[in-house]
Amino acid sequence: MRERFKTLAWIGAVLVAFTLYPWIFPTKLNLGVVIVLFAGMATAWDILGGWAGQLSLGHAALVGIGGYTLALLSLRAGIPPWWGLLAGMALTSVVAAMWGWIVFRLRGPYFVLSTIAVAEILRLVAINWKNLTGGAEGLFLRELPRPFGLDLFDRTVEFYLGLAFLGIALLVVWWLSWSRFGYSLQAIREDQDSAMAMGINPTSTKILAFALSAALTAAGGSLYAIYLSFFEPHIVLDIGLSVELALIAYIGGAGTVFGPTIGAVVLLGAADLFRNYFQQANLLIYGILIILVVRFAPEGIVGGWHVLLRRLTRPAPVVPVEVRGERP
Repeated sequence: MRERFKTLAWIGAVLVAFTLYPWIFPTKLNLGVVIVLFAGMATAWDILGGWAGQLSLGHAALVGIGGYTLALLSLRAGIPPWWGLLAGMALTSVVAAMWGWIVFRLRGPYFVLSTIAVAEILRLVAINWKNLTGGAEGLFLRELPRPFGLDLFDRTVEFYLGLAFLGIALLVVWWLSWSRFGYSLQAIREDQDSAMAMGINPTSTKILAFALSAALTAAGGSLYAIYLSFFEPHIVLDIGLSVELALIAYIGGAGTVFGPTIGAVVLLGAADLFRNYFQQANLLIYGILIILVVRFAPEGIVGGWHVLLRRLTRPAPVVPVEVRGERP
């Protein structure tokens, strides 16, 4: 119980620290928006990929569904973006439940391949269904209603909306860290057959996790669509986006509360730094950074930190001292 509320306090501290970002880095608001959005979406990905142990490389499809739902409802029907966001979350939850019902009977690389296939099918549909999605030319959000007088295209407003989204995602995984549902996901991740022997239904549990992960990812995708203003299938439905979300979670520490957030700060911050200072060599240095983290902290930055703490706080072994008695 004490550890549970300690983690909750840390979540509050992290969010408070992020609120200061626009004042500390006023010229880096684009980077700030991307960090909080990708931290939230990577946290959503981690519900399925880290806590349940089901590697997905198709979450770009969920980002795209969320973004396109908001954009199409706004452009074609004049529906306010907040209702579009909720509609996208509901739609992706249904899609994920149907998707999971089909593919969660597969294990290992077959499930991963199925996520890639489904995401690629949706990308091709978006490219060729020009009357609905705009095809390869994409969609452009020119204007949106102003809730409470807030300009949704203002970077500061987008940053705090993204931060609110990240806060919700962190609270969800905090709940997973101590709830029965979260323990069920971890049991399935460690040994699915043993979990079944304990009375856990792996398929239904993973479907629920997928639906929850999809809803949060779609919320992030909707906010990402507002941030981009212009987007097309090669941006929001590309497999590279799925890989990036998975990479952020794994580098930070999959299956942990703060791992994806730390991964987003480190990877996206490093990418921006290297792009500005090393130009053509930035991808090489970025790749070396990833290799170093994987080599020396295979459990992610959070996992490596915990290992280091255990080593530093481990008591020194007691060496027995031989006691010699006096000779008679």
